[in-house]
Parts: sequence; structure tokens; C-alpha cells
Amino acid sequence: MKNRFLGILLLIVVMSCASKKDILYLQDANENTQTQIDYQTPTIQPNDILKITVETLVPEAAIPYNRGNAGTAVQNSVELLKLDGYLVSDESTINFPNVGKIEVNNLTTDQIETKIKRILEDGDYLKNPMVLVRLVNAKVTVLGEVNSPGTFTFTEQNITILQALGYAGDLTINGKRDDIIITRDVNGSRVISHIDLTSTDFMTSEFYFLKPNDNIIVNPNQPRVKQAGYIGNIGTALTVVSLVLTVTVLLTR
Repeated sequence: MKNRFLGILLLIVVMSCASKKDILYLQDANENTQTQIDYQTPTIQPNDILKITVETLVPEAAIPYNRGNAGTAVQNSVELLKLDGYLVSDESTINFPNVGKIEVNNLTTDQIETKIKRILEDGDYLKNPMVLVRLVNAKVTVLGEVNSPGTFTFTEQNITILQALGYAGDLTINGKRDDIIITRDVNGSRVISHIDLTSTDFMTSEFYFLKPNDNIIVNPNQPRVKQAGYIGNIGTALTVVSLVLTVTVLLTR
């Protein structure tokens, strides 16, 4: 009887352990020491907020097109920049002063700069304007087996999945590293991709660089699932087995 319980205890411990293959990142890094970087410029989506700055040789002429005061603390506060920005509507348009609605669907910030500059010049609103467009509410959401799940705002043009997971405090020891789920909205459709962080292959994937509003989901690995399926955690399992073993020994004396 005692040997039987010891066998059960050993089985639970073994099944609750994760191997190096489950935990280590980039396990084939020595085989792929160099890859080409393909930077991607994200396109604008509904609910994005754009900070648009227009400058001309006559500063007063550009005042109607600039929200906020460049000489205030607005420059140093992302939240204030959002309030002063142009919200992209569900129809992927912005309402620009004196011009009206401008279509920005699937355009990059560089393309929007060119489009607004052309509209202002062709419509004789301004002469030789300089237009700067910046996305100020880019964000990704990281959920599941990470140390600090949440939604994170970033100001960089490009961030990688590794950076986003870094914002979330990295995966816990229970995170499933070989099947990270990424959801992305593309042209009105939702795309789901699966990323394997234990291999370098994901570095050449179109999902290596994240886009604003991407969602990352880290599911628990198999040992964590098995552990939860028994009694909740290995500490509790060991306590119960130890108690049962003690009672059995006392009863069989």
C-alpha cells in the first residue's frame, strides 16, 4: 500500500514538471544567427487617434489646422495629445478644419501626410505646407500566463511580439511558449495566428512586428493544465497525498 501511494506521488510530481523544451526561447538560435529584418509600417484603423501638425512660412495661417498649444505641457503628455488629436471614425475618416472629411482607410501616417498636404495646396488653403502625422494611441493587449497582463500603449513606429511580452513582465513558468495566439483586425476581418517562441521561425513572420490593437493570448502549458486538473496546485497535491499516506501507515500498523 505504501509503495502504491509513493508511486502515485511520484507520478503527480513528474507530470507537473515542465521540461527545458517547454520553457526555453529560441531553441534553434545557434542554427539561425542572422535574419533579414522586414520593417512594417502600420496602417490607420477606426478609433485610432492622430496628432496632426501643420506648419507654413506664415505661422498664423496654419493656426486653424493645429489643435492645442505647442508651447504648453501638451507636448509632454500622451493623454493630452489624445484629447487634442483627430479620432478616426468607424468609416475611417477624420474631420479636418476647413476641409471636411478626409478618408484615411488603410493609409500609413506618411501617406496621410502626403494626402493632407496635397489637399491643402490644391484647394488653395495654404502654400507649401509641411504636414506631420503621428499615431498617439497605438496599443496592444497581452492576456493569460504573463506576470503583468494588461493593455499597453506604445509610441514607437514598430514593436515586436517580444517587446510586448516584455511590457507584460514576460511569460510565467506556466506559459505555453510554443503556441502564442495573436488576433489582428485586417480590412474588417479578424485574423488569428499562432507563434512558436521556442523556434526562430517566428522572426520572419508577418506577426513578428505587432500592429496597433493586436491582442496576444498566452495559454497555460500542459503541466499547468494537468496540475489544475488534479487539485489546483502541486503544493496542495503533495499535502493531500502526504496526509493519505500517513493515515494509511497508521491504519496498517
